[in-house]
Formats: sequence, structure tokens, C-alpha cells
Amino acid sequence: MYRKFREWFSIRLAKNPGQIVLLSILFFNIVFFFLSAFIISRMSLSGTEELGFLESAFYTISMILDAGCISYVVADIGPQNAAIAIVCLLIVVIGMISFTGAVIGYITNYISNFIEDSNAGNHRLLLSNHFVILNWNSRALEIVNDLLYSDSIDKVVVLVNSGKDDIVKQIDERLHETVKRENYKIEQACSDKSYLSRKIYCIRHKFKDNLTIIVREGDVFSSKQLFDISLHHASSVVILGEELNDSSCKYAVNEKISKYDNGNSLTIKTLMQVSDITSADYSSDNQRIIVEVTDDWTWNLVQKIIRSKQVDGKCNIVPVRVNQILGQLMSQFSLMPELNSIYNELLSNKGAAFFTAPCKNSDEVAYIKSSLERNKHVVPLTVQTENDKNYCYYMALNDNDSSISADKELTGMPIRLNKDFWLEKKKIIMLGHNSKCREIMNGFASFLSEWGYKDSDDLLLSIVVIDDEKSLEKMNFYKEYPFVIKTVAAEIFEKDLICDSINEFLKLNAEDVSVLILSDDLVSDEETDAGMFANLVYVQDIISDKVEADPDFDVGSIDVIAEINDPKHHDVVSSYSVKNVVISNRYISKMITQIGEKDAIFDFYQDILVYDEDGDDSYQSKEIYVKKAKDFFVELPGECTADKLIRGVFNASYDPDIPAEKQNISIVLGVVKQEGDISLFSGDQSDINVKIGENDKIIVFSNH
Repeated sequence: MYRKFREWFSIRLAKNPGQIVLLSILFFNIVFFFLSAFIISRMSLSGTEELGFLESAFYTISMILDAGCISYVVADIGPQNAAIAIVCLLIVVIGMISFTGAVIGYITNYISNFIEDSNAGNHRLLLSNHFVILNWNSRALEIVNDLLYSDSIDKVVVLVNSGKDDIVKQIDERLHETVKRENYKIEQACSDKSYLSRKIYCIRHKFKDNLTIIVREGDVFSSKQLFDISLHHASSVVILGEELNDSSCKYAVNEKISKYDNGNSLTIKTLMQVSDITSADYSSDNQRIIVEVTDDWTWNLVQKIIRSKQVDGKCNIVPVRVNQILGQLMSQFSLMPELNSIYNELLSNKGAAFFTAPCKNSDEVAYIKSSLERNKHVVPLTVQTENDKNYCYYMALNDNDSSISADKELTGMPIRLNKDFWLEKKKIIMLGHNSKCREIMNGFASFLSEWGYKDSDDLLLSIVVIDDEKSLEKMNFYKEYPFVIKTVAAEIFEKDLICDSINEFLKLNAEDVSVLILSDDLVSDEETDAGMFANLVYVQDIISDKVEADPDFDVGSIDVIAEINDPKHHDVVSSYSVKNVVISNRYISKMITQIGEKDAIFDFYQDILVYDEDGDDSYQSKEIYVKKAKDFFVELPGECTADKLIRGVFNASYDPDIPAEKQNISIVLGVVKQEGDISLFSGDQSDINVKIGENDKIIVFSNH
């Protein structure tokens, strides 16, 4: 018996020493109270003969808590009562140490440990329908920030291996700036109102931070810690990829880069752990798992995990090819710079956005015609079938707009379109490099294929690449891309060589030229965007020289698209009169946020961001184009409302005698004014007045 007790005591002491200490304190004090009460009751002297055991126990505890209570036991301390007085004093002293001191000390320590455990994330969170982010990188902060505009997500849990305090600080600063900026815009919007009206308007429309964000530090591969953040009841789980441009030294970064293209085993490990939990019977239904992928090896393994673990109606795994998407975006921005501002709004939860809903059949034309006839608050786009389910896609201000019906059938105005519309030549200078250069070039190649150009055709697109020799060698000097007509090896500090090469290309081309300045994303933190800034100064210096030489020089003929990795540099770059500042990581963040709310939207994004590669008369997908109005229309339409323009263009582009696969239906999304202002047709289209000038552009969703 004694041996078993000793073993039990040894195990409990090893597993939970605090519990043993507490039990020992309680046991000692109980014995002490009873013994003290017995002694006092047995030592009752003159005047206290009636003091029983229970009264003695009560007075014992009273004396320990308040020494002045000795007077209840010893009314007159004299020679006769000296013995009991000494006993009472001993009881008070021992009791203060063993009871008051030990118990209060233990409770205080327990409370401190409880607070520390809570801060360290050792307590289980009882949550549901929350948004979970596993790991942290440069895109994570923008995901959290974009969730401010979400109507369906109000709880966010972040689990990281380390750096919790720094992440909390980043989030607080970013959200504070966003709320401050949005409220400033609200104040500006009502600046012409009276003081009282302005105050009421600001209070009514005040932008608030309604997000509850919990950041926990721990092991993202631990099943226990994933359960502790209620992963099995989350609405969406985002698995972020490993970050390269961290604060480590240059040599450590180079070592990471050498492994970067080979695969990301940590992503695979995390996905396996997460999918095992979310596919289980006890997990919530319709959970979304969004996982970042940057290489083919990881992509192939993710596909195998999807085949093994994805359960319809239980968990849906959505792999996001980060480099491919960003490469496609950068190529589209170079071809049509206005798309930067357009996508910046459409891919977010603020302003006009893309929405999706289940639909009865896959007849795209029937859906578009039906929507245009009855609803003037949405712009119908297309219908797609995924996993034997049909989804319609549309542009609107919010999801509720799709249920608003017009009182009467809506009609369009007579419009004539140029059936022979063709994009004009594109000239691009690419400065610098990043990890997505190959994907950017593949985007240009698919664009040429979309418009029916073969490798031998170099009329539609001409590109000059200026970069350091090591990076050019890595891309084999772009020899596999016929549209790259020249490469110039120049280090960032070789200003004359870079500027002379740019000027030479500008002189040879009378058409508009886009200058794409890339930011290397495979550098340490202190070097982030440094190369981009240097190239930007060179380009702006060239533009300034041209303006000085010719005051009538059209500055708009050179579109500068500057990529940055750190959003903090946005204002600095914008101060150089750069209209198109591309925070590349922010686009991935926006897409991930929207996918977290509606996973079917990702298939639509993949469709519009990739040009068709057939080059024949059949069309696989639609894309967003920015077309010059004077070329798009046979004659410019007169002043009208947006609903009339949208329906008029659809009627002019749809031909019922042409097979569906050869239709080139055009849906107008908005207008780009000559000054650069962009207007997307969201909200009540009958309230939007449209007057198209000869130098304006039309934002069109079409096959071609």
C-alpha cells in the first residue's frame, strides 16, 4: 500500500507539482485547525469553561485572519491566562504562515500563471465560424486588413511559430491607419454640409474596427494546438507560405533562395495536418482551406492531398499559385496599366466587387439576358460549372444587390460596335527582376496567343529587359521569348547605361510605352524595394528631361508601373507622380480574403487572369480589357445612363446566329476618363450618367 502511494505521489509530483503543493497546504491547515481548536477547548480557563470544540475552531480561524480576535478567547491576559495566551499567539503566527501566507501566495502564483498561460496561448479557445491564419508572411497583414471590410467575418485567430509581439504591433498599427484613413474620407465627403449635419453624417457612417483578433504563438504542426484554436470549427483556414525576405543576413537569405524553387515541405506538412482535422466527422461542414503554393513540387503534392482528403460538403482545399497569379497580373498591368486600379477595387471587399451565387443551369446567355432585363444593380458576367454545380458571377456593390428587381423591363440604347477591333502595338521596358519573371513572361506569351500571334510575329508586343547580368543569365537572357527584342546587362549603379538604353528604346517607338519596374522579393528586409527606388529615380529623371526639352511632351505616353513589396513605401513612390503603384502581395491577400468567404470565386479569378492559348476562333474564357472608345465603337454613343450603355453594348455584341463557343459577348464594367479617373458601374446604374469622349477608354469584360 505504501509503495503504491509513493508511486502515485511521485507521478503526481512530476506531472503536476502545483496540485501536490496545494493539497499539502490544505491538508496541513485542516489538521492544524482541528488540533488548535482541540487545544483551546481543552485549555479553557476561568470564564471560558463553556467554550466548546466548534466555537474553538471558529475562534481559531478568526484569530488567524485577525489577531485582535484573541480577546474572544482570552479576555484578560494575566498570569492566570499566560499559557493560553502563548498558545493563541503561536496559533496566530503559525496560521499566518501556513494558511494566510501559503494559500494567498499559492493563489497569487496561480493567477499569475493563468495570465501567463493565456498570453502564451495555452488555453483552449471555444470559437466557431472564425478565420484562421497559420504562419505569417508579407501578405498576412493585408489579409487581416482587408477583413475589416468583410460583412461575414468578425473573428480572426493567427497561429505563428514565433514573433507574436511584433505581429500584434504590426496589426494594431495597420488597422489603426486604415480606420483613420476611412474616417477621414467620410469627413471629406460631407465637408460641404453644416456642422450639425456633418457630425450626424460622420457618426452614422463612421468606419469601425469590428474585428476580434487573437494572435497565438505555438507549433502550427501540433494537433493539440490546432484543436486549442478550434480549427475544426473555423469557417476558413489560410496556410501561408514561408517568407524569404526576412531580417536574416544576406548569406542566410541566399541559402533560402537556393531551396526556394525546389519545394516547400513545411506547407505540405501543415496542409496534411489541417486537412486531417477538417475532413473528420467532428469538424464543421463547408470549411475552406486556402494554401499558398509557389513551386511545381508543392503544387503536385497538394493535388494528391486534395484527392485523398478533400470531402465535398465538409472541407474544400483551394491551392493558390502565388507566383503564377502575380505574374499574370503584372503582365496585364504592363499591357493595360489602368487594370491596376480596376483590380484593386474589384478584388477587394470595398466598393464594386465580384460575387458568385448558385444558378439553375449553365446557359450563360440566358443568365445574362435575364439579369439585364430585371436588375439594374448588378452587372452579369458569366456562368461556370464546377464539381457538377453551376455558378453565376456578377459585379455589384454587395451580395444583396442580386435580389433587387426593376419595376419594368430594362432596355438599352442603339449602339454599333467595331467588329474588327484589334489591340494596338504594345512596347514595354522591364527594369529589374523578381521571383516571378518567368510567370510574367508566360503571361505575355499567352496574351500573344490569345490574339492569334505566333512566335514569328513581333508586331504586337516588343519588350526590352534591363537587369543585372546574373539575373539575365538565370533567365537565359530571355531567348525563349521572341517578343523580348533586346536585353541589357547593367548593374543598378550604372545609371548612364540604364538611362541610355531606355532613351534609345523610346526614340525608336512613337507609340505609348509602358515601363515596368520590378522589385526583388528575394532580398533581406533592409534591402526591400531598394533596387526599384533607384530605377524609379532614373525613369523619372528621363521624363523630366523630356519635359524640359519639350514643354508639350505628352507625359501620359509613358506609363510607369512600379512594383513594391512593402506597403509602407506606397506614399513615397506615389510622390514621384507614379499613378500605377503595384503592391503585388496585396492582390494575393485580397484574393485569399474573398476566397475565404466564397471559395467558388477562385475559379473565376483563375479564368479572367489567364489569356487563352488556342489562338483560334473558339474562346475558353473571358478577360477584362481596357479598350479605346474611338476604336471600340463605330461611332461614340451619346450621353446616357450606365444601364442603357451596358445593355446597348450587350445587344450589339450578341449574335443569336453564331454558336456559343464563337460568341464574343461584351459586358461594359465602367469607363476610364482621359484624365485617368476610373468609374465602375456599381450601385443603381440608372443613377450613373455616362458621357464618353474620344480619348476615353471602356472597361470591357469579353472573350477578345
